[in-house]
Amino acid sequence: MSDGETAGDILEAGAEGAVLASPAPLRLESGAVIDGLEIAYCTYGRLNAERSNAVLVCHPLTLDQHASGRHPKTGKAGWWSQVAGPGRPLDTDRYFVICANVLSGCGGTTGPGSIDPATGEPYGMKFPVVTVADMVRAQALLLDALGIERLFAVVGGSMGGMQVLQWAADYPERMFSAVCIGAAPRHSAQNIAFHEVGRQAIMADPYWRGGDYARQGVRPEKGLAVARMAAHITYLSEAALQRKFGRELQRDGLSWGFDADFQVESYLRHQGAAFVDRFDANSYLYITRALDYFDLAAAHGGSLAEAFRRARDVRFGVFSFSSDWLYPTPESRQIVRALNAAGARASFVEIETDKGHDAFFLDEPVLHAALAGFLASAAQARGLA
Repeated sequence: MSDGETAGDILEAGAEGAVLASPAPLRLESGAVIDGLEIAYCTYGRLNAERSNAVLVCHPLTLDQHASGRHPKTGKAGWWSQVAGPGRPLDTDRYFVICANVLSGCGGTTGPGSIDPATGEPYGMKFPVVTVADMVRAQALLLDALGIERLFAVVGGSMGGMQVLQWAADYPERMFSAVCIGAAPRHSAQNIAFHEVGRQAIMADPYWRGGDYARQGVRPEKGLAVARMAAHITYLSEAALQRKFGRELQRDGLSWGFDADFQVESYLRHQGAAFVDRFDANSYLYITRALDYFDLAAAHGGSLAEAFRRARDVRFGVFSFSSDWLYPTPESRQIVRALNAAGARASFVEIETDKGHDAFFLDEPVLHAALAGFLASAAQARGLA
């Protein structure tokens, strides 16, 4: 919180967003320290008098704090407008929703593209490697500044779901309920492999310049686009790709060359080109590395149940998708078994869909109904009904 700024002031961040300048240094799991930490965040709805209706939404890998409303830069709907907003499952007429850009992101929170106060130049690859636990620790600092001691719920999908699990392990006393959607308790070898392909594509781009591209006024756009193309395949299912594209051609006949002959090729190229306009290459390196390092049980003697031992009083909703091969249903079931072993209360729903991992972004009525039902039950138990 900056000089002269009060919790009341920053509670008015709104959908346009605000940036918290933390007066305290942030010590990371690696032992490194970040001075001058800034956390960019948005809020939706109003905090009640008891400060008991706050919901923290944790965003996925390549998104940001603009979960609802209109994105001030792109003019597009927030990435989770299907879920968060008036009358939605995360009803902003009822809940005070907070979403913060993660540590090492490129939406305004301190990351490799930020200015290093020690040099006056962008950090680049001098930025310290961060973990999901570090991201959560930064979010806790934001809540301290907002004067919110305990959240009604922490909610997230994909990387956001991993943050939810980390919250349950590190700060169970600060949350009443938790919703983990399409996530896993650790990154698999396959996940790490896909991320490494993306990172190597970025670092092989001649304009990456050892991560110093910002200072040199260039951008590794081709490498970042390829990284996005490879990752985007993992967000879809084979059935969804077949249904949307099959082997349909872009034009009559083959080009007999290496233009985008097939519609699926054109789609992936479009995804890559659009991505480079909104995301930073070094942030992609750092965030994917944080996900690769994620292994919730590792800090608890290899026992996932032990990681949740202090979260017995938290109500958990765990959701998976039948066609998600990035974080498949067995990994969600592993979470639920560990929660049960720890004595925590957990609800689990596998949603039948062919939309793959990206289903939690899309119009998925079963997910929306299940999420709304879980939150309504938790709200009644919390006395918010």
